[in-house]
Amino acid sequence: MTDYQVYTLPNGIRILFKHAPSTITHCCFIVNAGSRDELVHQTGLAHFIEHLLFKETERRSTNQILNRLELVGADLNAYTTKEYTCIHASLLNQHLERTIDLFEDILFHSTFPKEEQEKERGVILDEISSYLDQPEEAIQDDFESLLFKGHQMGENILGTPDTVAKLNSLDIEQFIAANYNTAEMIFAVFGDYDFKKVVKLSEKYFGSVPVNQAKKERLTPQINGYSHNIFTKPISQTHCIIGNQAYPSAHPNKYGLLLLNNLLGGMGMSSRLNLEIREKHGIAYTIESNYTSLSDTGIFSIYFGTDSEKAAKAAKLVHKELKKLRDQKLGTLQLHQAKEKFIGQIALAEENRMSLIISMAKSLLDFDYIDSLQQVFDKINTVTADQLLAISNEIFDNDRMITLLFEPKQ
Repeated sequence: MTDYQVYTLPNGIRILFKHAPSTITHCCFIVNAGSRDELVHQTGLAHFIEHLLFKETERRSTNQILNRLELVGADLNAYTTKEYTCIHASLLNQHLERTIDLFEDILFHSTFPKEEQEKERGVILDEISSYLDQPEEAIQDDFESLLFKGHQMGENILGTPDTVAKLNSLDIEQFIAANYNTAEMIFAVFGDYDFKKVVKLSEKYFGSVPVNQAKKERLTPQINGYSHNIFTKPISQTHCIIGNQAYPSAHPNKYGLLLLNNLLGGMGMSSRLNLEIREKHGIAYTIESNYTSLSDTGIFSIYFGTDSEKAAKAAKLVHKELKKLRDQKLGTLQLHQAKEKFIGQIALAEENRMSLIISMAKSLLDFDYIDSLQQVFDKINTVTADQLLAISNEIFDNDRMITLLFEPKQ
């Protein structure tokens, strides 16, 4: 028995609904189009389009778009990833139709006027400059450039000053035509409604959207082997990322790596890396690991920032923890505790309803199904110590690890 409902419009757009007894609704519209779908000379285009969706449409000015939801206290925002473009809003229940109307208008009737393109070009160039001024953020992008070297996945989602300066109306038109496939769009609602009402409103506003059956072929990035990279920057601390390509979203080892990642450097103060490097040795204020699964690959990384004289020791301790996981199976109690902790954190995260409905929409887009919370827990509980040992030896293999250091200029 699923706790959600799905309806597909004749044009292919799917409506996802999850009921919640609340006065607040969270909804999102996800398009399966991101920065990896750009041509080489168009780097930053998916993000550029996302910005411009909030500008003029055929029937609304920029101010009318921005005020449409804000005037009723709703929150409207958007973001772009390597694989998706997402618009989302949180609102009082009575404003659902107003929200759907706005979503349809900005997604399918934006006019992308040239004067707005110039304004947003300046905004994005400032965003790029601001990003580069934050080494803990910039190092992640530079790391992914090394991880996916020679592939569009390695390019910065924001683009570069040079590519952003050249983006134009023809680029926008071609990208939307080639990537905004209506069968790869999900409109998702998490709120207190009858499903029939959500479907009726969706049919009213999205039903007349023209069918777009554009097919794109995403090329899987090759695995780039071991490399050690050092760059000097005008910064005060050393920043470091160590990582590797990892499992895609549908891989059977995904939940095992998620469990390992949480044990190693995930949420909370009791992760192995935090206990060893911050609590025991006191040599890094921030240390964390992350695993992001994508449609055909994944990213595993460990990040820390510390004083330059402590960086070598911190890196050595990171590798020590990785070696433990490669060499030693988790004991029965260790494995049980790791699962209990991870399952508890996932359950608490369900309280963030916006994150939950976005996650559900992505799952429906990627797999055509959505696991229940219990199914997720069952997949975690079936992971064995032998599987974790095998995963550790594959993903934490020193011969495949890429290291990137930002060091202060002397």
